[in-house]
Amino acid sequence: MTQPAGGGSPPVVGLRREREVLTVALEAGRHVVIEGPPGTGKSTLLRAIARDSGRDVIFVEGNAELTPARLIGQHDPSQVLSAGYTPATFTDGPLLSAMRSGALLYLEEFNRVPEETLNVLITLLTEGEIAVPRLGTVRAGPQFRLIAAMNPFDAIGTARVSHAIADRICRVVLGYQDAAAERAITTAVTGLDGRPVELAVGLTRATRVHRDVRMGSSVRGSIDLVLLLTGLQRLRGEQGLVIQTARDATHAALSGRIRIADGCERTPESVLDEILDELLPADDADGADRADGAGGGPPEPDPASRGKADGQPGASADRLAAPGQSRSSLRRDRSGGGAARRSIGRAELALRHPSFEEISPGVGELDEDALAGLLAADPDRAAALLADLAAATDRELRAAARRLAARVFIRLGRAAAPRARGTRRLEPSRSGEGDLDLERTMARWPGSGPLHSEDLVTRAWAARTRAVCLLVDASGSMAGPGVAMAAVAAAAVVLASGHRLAPSVIAFSGEVRVLQPQGTRRPPDDLVGDLVGLRGHGVTDLARALRAAAAQLARADGDERVAVLLSDCLRTAGADPATALSGIDRLHVLCPASEDLPAATLARAGGGISQPVRTLADVAPALQRLLV
Repeated sequence: MTQPAGGGSPPVVGLRREREVLTVALEAGRHVVIEGPPGTGKSTLLRAIARDSGRDVIFVEGNAELTPARLIGQHDPSQVLSAGYTPATFTDGPLLSAMRSGALLYLEEFNRVPEETLNVLITLLTEGEIAVPRLGTVRAGPQFRLIAAMNPFDAIGTARVSHAIADRICRVVLGYQDAAAERAITTAVTGLDGRPVELAVGLTRATRVHRDVRMGSSVRGSIDLVLLLTGLQRLRGEQGLVIQTARDATHAALSGRIRIADGCERTPESVLDEILDELLPADDADGADRADGAGGGPPEPDPASRGKADGQPGASADRLAAPGQSRSSLRRDRSGGGAARRSIGRAELALRHPSFEEISPGVGELDEDALAGLLAADPDRAAALLADLAAATDRELRAAARRLAARVFIRLGRAAAPRARGTRRLEPSRSGEGDLDLERTMARWPGSGPLHSEDLVTRAWAARTRAVCLLVDASGSMAGPGVAMAAVAAAAVVLASGHRLAPSVIAFSGEVRVLQPQGTRRPPDDLVGDLVGLRGHGVTDLARALRAAAAQLARADGDERVAVLLSDCLRTAGADPATALSGIDRLHVLCPASEDLPAATLARAGGGISQPVRTLADVAPALQRLLV
């Protein structure tokens, strides 16, 4: 644990409510588990409470090697050989030591402890005693409490805590503090203040809401960044903030602390460079501290726009923004009616796309002829570039790209639109058309007298109307190619509907956004414009999306309700999607991921099929197979 400047215990900043709840729970004789991502002050909070109450704390690190014997204690084999199994030959482990002395047992990484070890706690948590073989029953002192801590967002080497344990323990959840509190923590630990602290906290907080980051850095990253940045400044004899020095310190302090979202091919350094370029523009890097203290600020997050591992406690926009911070272009563009997105700077565009400088030779410029050439040579690369240009920080470039994207993706969608004649089948009819259905006609005949025309039943080919809902996964795996395929698929489905039932289009991550309601026709270029404005963010709640699709399809009069899902089907939040298929007659999946087993499994559960779509050329035949 990082110590504050000058030694002593780390400070507890904020957390008043959590501190009160934990204090009262311990006084009431309850055992508690503290949940929260790294760096939210779990250990610091417990130490402060123990110090205030004058109680000892025994720390135990939870891991796969923590066996029941290591936690409880065991007989010394050498002494057993000479004296047998007696209390004198037993060496107490941390659990029995805490029970006998009435101390607080702090068990870190609770969800990494093996299940067999946790099971020995069940009786202790309920009865306050534990039966140890060949030793007897040991009762806990009246002041003994178990305090467990865990990070529920780390999926590597962890396991779900059983309900038998969870039912016997209280739960306190810690989230990240607001920006002011994190600046106060960083200042208290480092003994430093001013612009380095503003920059470090702003940059660290921005990693938690970046579209390509599954898990951002804690305030520990801010502390290390301040220490490294100011240390490098002293070593290099620099008076102000130099961009390269800030970059070196940022890479060292934060690159190992952030986790890139699954399916994203970026490096931590490229993400940090993007954020740093927005928070510390080159023309501002060498200047002195400004009077208002504005060193740039992190983006304001949409409530649903956390990292790929959505669920870690985020901060609302007013908590992220520091007083006096500038409105940097890193902020999310909310003009799309709430579609969370991030702008992309020219440096990042050049890193992602080798053809960028040819397509956009200068600020605000878009060479449509060059893009048309790239589109003819490599449609997928051109479409991915165009989708990212539609999210460029450069406003003029972004506007031009959006106009062009609408034309290009609608044209591609028209080519990909399935040439469907509708679902047709032989059905009984009394219209008099088709072939006589003798069996049904005789069933209607009363048995005497002539047949009347209304008694005749025929069989004719009838086209059944189909209601379609397109679901577009806009979670953390959404990137340029994914955006392009979503735009083309939406344009194709909308254009193929013709004068029939207008399909609905839904974008989803942890939340759901209806881009086109069922039965409502929007101009295709407006719909495509909204789609290219989507940037990957948040978790993947498939069940919520399917329930929203069923609600849209229920508004249609179609004979068949079909949902087409563009997703890798890797659920990271919500219920099992197989339980949310009610109201959907058939679910088809367009899978852009190389691992298509989850997509195939979900499609099979929904009575449909899964089709791989790795490139734009795959969209047309896939839709043809699904919707014809």
